[in-house]
Amino acid sequence: MARRGLALAAPLAGFLLVFFVVPIVWLLSLAVREAEVPRALPRTLAALSGWQATEPLPAPVFGAFAQDIVEARADNTLADAARRLNYEVNGVRSTLMRAAREVAAAPAGTAFDAAFFHAVDPALASTGFFAVVQRARGPVSAYYLLASVDLVRNAQGHVERAAENSRIYLDVLLRTLAISASVTLLCLALGFPVAMLLTQVGERTADWLLVLVLLPFWTSLLVRTAAWVVVLQREGMVNSLLLSVGLIAEPLTLIYNRTGVLVAMTHVLLPFMILPLYTVLRGIPPQYMRAATSLGAPPATAFVRVFLPLAAPGVAAGSLMVFILALGYYITPALVGGGADQMLSYFVATYTTDTGNWGLAAALGLLMLATTLLLYAVAHRLSGGRVMAMG
Repeated sequence: MARRGLALAAPLAGFLLVFFVVPIVWLLSLAVREAEVPRALPRTLAALSGWQATEPLPAPVFGAFAQDIVEARADNTLADAARRLNYEVNGVRSTLMRAAREVAAAPAGTAFDAAFFHAVDPALASTGFFAVVQRARGPVSAYYLLASVDLVRNAQGHVERAAENSRIYLDVLLRTLAISASVTLLCLALGFPVAMLLTQVGERTADWLLVLVLLPFWTSLLVRTAAWVVVLQREGMVNSLLLSVGLIAEPLTLIYNRTGVLVAMTHVLLPFMILPLYTVLRGIPPQYMRAATSLGAPPATAFVRVFLPLAAPGVAAGSLMVFILALGYYITPALVGGGADQMLSYFVATYTTDTGNWGLAAALGLLMLATTLLLYAVAHRLSGGRVMAMG
């Protein structure tokens, strides 16, 4: 019987492995892989073998470099290497392509030495540039992982904080955590009374209320977010209502800022809080509260000391689910948030689709995954294993 069950599950396991696990592992591996420079500049890296950034450059390195960039330009691998080096040496991408053209057009017998490349661009003859080339020799490096937490390697190879105007990712991570925590608290504040109401009304009424709770699941996320843009804009329903009743004298700015992000994300994620809460609260026998009241406990005391501890697994499960889902949100903040409200997923998408910096996108994704797993482990430990049981 067990073998039959395994045989039935094998196609699904294979599908998940091929189309889910393998692509994710491959993408995350880009955070540490270095393939562009070794593929384009193999002779240069061989000439730099054993060289230290504090020493003069070996004489053969420039001849090897000239041969490498010409061949790499011919087989279309130079552009990828130039883009990778440009992340650390600003502006070197265009000069490297120009150097390849000038080397290819140079007369026979031209001496490709430091003076030749210095005439093309001083950066191409500097020890700093070749130190970057050497650090990108692969097969793995920590460059993207360090960049994702605002760290860099200096000319001597020591890790240090990035320049102040380049430190953005830790701030973005903290912003992402703050928005996710705010949305989680809002969902808990709004969802707990709804879940309690579902347990107090009759079964038929509860079924209709559950339909209303589940209704957002049947609507596209993009449509729901776009609807909030209409509702929250300066001429939208909220401002029009507040103006008509005289509560405000001029329209409020409710969109393209943190307010719009919190409102829209709370609306989208609220069902993920209500459903786990409802599942747990429905299983709490009402006799417990009556027993506490009969023993002299005021309603507030009975609620805090009896009901809430029993509801804790639902609170933990719903909060964790909402928080983890909020960490990876992209569409809603992108549509209703401003430039200072974009979350970590926005940068992952930008580096993946716009700039082609897959290594940094993978590193930021790995940072998000590590943060999620850490928070899950903490929540699991604090709840005594009840979060995993609810999942």
